[in-house]
Amino acid sequence: MATQGYKTKDFGVPTKRYCQTMQLKDDAELIRKYRQAHDKEHFWDEIKQGIKAVGILEMEIYILGNRLFMIVDAPLDFNWDEAMARLATLPRQQEWEDHVASFQDCAAGATSDEKWQMMERMFHLYK
Repeated sequence: MATQGYKTKDFGVPTKRYCQTMQLKDDAELIRKYRQAHDKEHFWDEIKQGIKAVGILEMEIYILGNRLFMIVDAPLDFNWDEAMARLATLPRQQEWEDHVASFQDCAAGATSDEKWQMMERMFHLYK
């Protein structure tokens, strides 16, 4: 339950975090189908394997209405641009992007890196 918080992982190595956002189409049925596409039963194994293969340690997506917020944890030496370029070439990745694009408020044929907008951290309690 959200009010109880979500446990975070300890990866045993220093990590860095990326935060991104995206809008879904404002349609309850499409949002339901998008959520279903990401559940354990329907999420494509090739996509999960590809995310791990490019060095991502953890990826979480949160939703509020039709607004998505994604958190990506990666090692300190992780290079976002290189990883996203490699991810785009992996098996079924473009097929997945085309599939989920039908739910997302984005241009047809957009890559994951084009759809998700990187967010700027504007506050950090322990600067």
